[in-house]
Amino acid sequence: MPAETAEIERIFREEHGRAVAVLIRAFGDIDLAEEAVQDAFAVALSRWPFEGMPASPVGWIMTTARRRAIDAVRRESTRGHRHAEAARLYARHSEDDHPEGPMHDDRLRLIFTCCHPALAPASQVALTLRLLGGLSTAAIARAFFVGEPAMAQRLVRAKGKIRDARIPYRVPDEPELPGRVRSVLAVVYLIFNEGYAVSAGDALVRDDLCHEAIRLGRLLVGLIPEEPEVRGLLALMLLVASRRAARTTSAGELVLLADQDRTLWNREFILEGQTLVSRCPRQNEPGPYQLQAAIQAVHSDAAVAADTDWRQILRLYDQLLTIAPAPVVALNRAVAVAEIEGPVRALALVDALSDPATDGYYLFHAVRADLLRRLGRTAEAQQAYDMALSLAGNARERAFLQRRRDALNG
Repeated sequence: MPAETAEIERIFREEHGRAVAVLIRAFGDIDLAEEAVQDAFAVALSRWPFEGMPASPVGWIMTTARRRAIDAVRRESTRGHRHAEAARLYARHSEDDHPEGPMHDDRLRLIFTCCHPALAPASQVALTLRLLGGLSTAAIARAFFVGEPAMAQRLVRAKGKIRDARIPYRVPDEPELPGRVRSVLAVVYLIFNEGYAVSAGDALVRDDLCHEAIRLGRLLVGLIPEEPEVRGLLALMLLVASRRAARTTSAGELVLLADQDRTLWNREFILEGQTLVSRCPRQNEPGPYQLQAAIQAVHSDAAVAADTDWRQILRLYDQLLTIAPAPVVALNRAVAVAEIEGPVRALALVDALSDPATDGYYLFHAVRADLLRRLGRTAEAQQAYDMALSLAGNARERAFLQRRRDALNG
């Protein structure tokens, strides 16, 4: 791959969301903004490898995308007076690409617009992942365990709803914020998760999405500092992201938490995350993100895996399961039980979770395979690994599972 092409792909990953958000603010049209940004990157792909990179690649993309948007408005006579309005907005916003402060961040505005209560929760998350994160429809469909055509229709309907209902492109006023925060946090966390454990492809991690989610988390803390769940989410992302350097080998192979070189963990992220966690109990409003962050804080306290306070982790999972019952929470709790009571008890808990939803989740089978392996039930463990392999979408995760399965034969 030419160096320019790789650089264009990097810029797309890092700047797609901001470019789309800026154009939506300028033109008030989601489809127009998306198409203009896509066109700008397509032009870059056709020209930069031969003409060389411009002095300011991001500025070039923004200028080209704006011009494409203006041209599109000119071509569509049905828009009528919007031509003049677009030109006016172009002039006004060409000098306002870098507003300061969370209330004026275009990507934050875009998240709140996409997370408007007029949209279904699943559509809120999917649309923000598409517009802000630049994820493909196929990747979002995998995250929601639905078909790509169904997800494409969901995105079309969501954008149509924003247009037809004239949903404002802004950060809500203070009285509206509490009711809107939950969906926003879910969006940010899904962006982070897609970055930290890429759902498909060869790469295990997309650092740009992780960084973007953390950036948005910081903005949200600045915007709503009194909301403990906002701090909890930021703490959770920081503590998980602190292990990035130890999560893979130099060859890109997945390394489990218990096997990681903890000297590689990012101590600044850990300190910041633990400080945020310590502030949450003061308000005595434990929420799912705060409890998940507290669990990760316990892991980060252990200098070596053997020092992990699994009983404290189990107590936190008990709390989490009470306020936010979910199969994934119960599965993770079973992992903690295995460390305290052994694999027999944990396997019984995991088997009790079997249903159509969990049976389609590769980590359910991966956890079950590991417990069966520890019990010496090799044939059953092989079958469980086979199920996990058939469901895992990421090449690095599949390679890890295959190595585990192969080791059973050894």
